[in-house]
Amino acid sequence: MKQAITVEWQGGQKTGQVFTKSMRLLNSSDFQCVFDDAPLRTSHQHFLFLARQNDRDLPRLGLVIAKKNIRLAVDRNRMKRLIRETFRAKQQHLAGIDVIVLARKGMNDVANNLLIEQLNKQWQGLIRKLQKARSEQSISAQASQVSAP
Repeated sequence: MKQAITVEWQGGQKTGQVFTKSMRLLNSSDFQCVFDDAPLRTSHQHFLFLARQNDRDLPRLGLVIAKKNIRLAVDRNRMKRLIRETFRAKQQHLAGIDVIVLARKGMNDVANNLLIEQLNKQWQGLIRKLQKARSEQSISAQASQVSAP
């Protein structure tokens, strides 16, 4: 039996982290940009994260949950809710990137608490890769400024 998703509220109010429409990849060109050039990748048995930096201040999320991999609509919707919830909780660390999460077979067989734990580990890995990429960019930018007359 699947477990219910629990959302924590502080004092009956939202904690300020929301998932708005502007934080979603909405059209095929947005998705195609990430699919074509995704330098940040993190993989797991049940899902794959593809990411690239964007020119916005907000992170954006795209979900690819294929019916081929997760047959029941109930399970696909549960996966989407869990992915969106973990993304919402980590969004302050993900500013300026577009992320696509692809579901793989067997994801629907995992209990919610284990899935949330695995998703959080993948988000942390993506955050580490993002920080490393940004530090490398700033170092190369400083080096080019020093070498320029």
